Amino acid sequence: MIRALTSMPLPELSAILFAAYLAWVLVIGLGLVLQRRSPAATLGWLFALLAMPYIGVLVWVLFGPRRLRRRRLRYAAIREYVDRATLDIGKAALPESLGDEIRSRYRQLMTLASRLNQSAPARAEDVTLYFHGDACYDAIAFAIENASHHVHLEYYIWEPGGASDRILLLLIARAQAGVAVKVLVDDLGSSDADDAYFAPLVAAGGQVAWFNPVRFTRLRPTIANFRTHRKIVVCDGAVGFTGGMNLSQKQSALSAGDASWRDTHMRITGAPVAALQRVFLEDWQYAAGTATITSELFPRHRDSGAGPIVQIIASGPDSTDFAIYRFMFAAITSARSTIRLASAYFIPDDAILEALKAAALRGIDVKVMVPARGDSRLVSAAARSYFDELTRAGIEVHEYGPAMMHAKTLSIDGVLAVVGTANTDNRSFRLNFEVVAAVFDPPVARALETQFERDLERCTRYRPMYDRGRFWPRLAAASARLFSPLL
Repeated sequence: MIRALTSMPLPELSAILFAAYLAWVLVIGLGLVLQRRSPAATLGWLFALLAMPYIGVLVWVLFGPRRLRRRRLRYAAIREYVDRATLDIGKAALPESLGDEIRSRYRQLMTLASRLNQSAPARAEDVTLYFHGDACYDAIAFAIENASHHVHLEYYIWEPGGASDRILLLLIARAQAGVAVKVLVDDLGSSDADDAYFAPLVAAGGQVAWFNPVRFTRLRPTIANFRTHRKIVVCDGAVGFTGGMNLSQKQSALSAGDASWRDTHMRITGAPVAALQRVFLEDWQYAAGTATITSELFPRHRDSGAGPIVQIIASGPDSTDFAIYRFMFAAITSARSTIRLASAYFIPDDAILEALKAAALRGIDVKVMVPARGDSRLVSAAARSYFDELTRAGIEVHEYGPAMMHAKTLSIDGVLAVVGTANTDNRSFRLNFEVVAAVFDPPVARALETQFERDLERCTRYRPMYDRGRFWPRLAAASARLFSPLL
């Protein structure tokens, strides 16, 4: 067969290969239709496959939306195991002392997340925001140094050097002191940190696992999609961190200087840390299969009636609930006065786009912040294709720079603050494993909005392209937008 093909004239061989490719695209298209995906996503994939003959095969194999039934069943079993092991963790009723405004306005949002199998809101002892990497890394280092029972870390990117090496040395010291240390990193995002890098930690008694390894074996490559984009640190079940900051030199001014990325992270103490712990344990069990759950991982915390109310919301391709997406949509539509949205990768689907536009049209003060120059030209071009629609509706779009803005935050009416790992794009909402912390607390929300206003000083307000008549930028943005469902 191969000899017959290679002996054919080149025009005939090309025609046969192209016909075979078209037949393959037709089969894939039928599969997508039967999966009842969104029309935009289905058409986006078909366009991408047709626009990239032959290369599209590799793209589909590595990043295609193949069925996740087995993975979902496995994750469901893991979640059930963690639920049984943690008993009533995450099933408590809403805190009684919510405050009249929060109880009346946001109870439905809290209930929505709870009905999507998320942990119930709980009162934190304290919540601290970090807007610069070095201060955040100092706080994480302090928490690790003072841990006496366990330290759990999960990161999408763990890049050797700088603060990352400092954290690793602290983990080695704690492991040598008898503290249980578990590190979970995404195999694709943390490809620079190999087994040799973590070998000293393993030798000291720590454990390291790789999430969804990308391997090419038996002609069935592991999906390069469906990454854990989560950033989680839990120390002794009492102190937790999450947000947009990876362990990377790009996010440290000590390493990158003025070019360091602008990002937002959060430190939480008290009862809500149990929900972060659960998310970590589910991911660890999936990747390593050895999550022994004991009461020491979930210490009890007394509700003082004074701290911020925090609800941890996690989502991923293991579930069709898409909890973060639904929560964000509901939060935007609930706004009464202000919406402040910051996203490093801003490619909203129709529902989120219309929710933002409708909010502005009914008189809500809506401002969106994105990086002036992201780390992906295709994503940046696709994002700009939405700006004219937003500005026509009365939304202010601000481009941060020249440094990269990597934050993923949302604040509503100076009361609700959302900080986490999820960008406003399809990848975060449906393809990656993500986590956010929703804080129902005016002081925290105001602090987030104050930083947003400060960041505006380093922004350029977007001027609509239809006022400038620039054809080529408009064409580039419109073309990139066709790939939005895939980004």
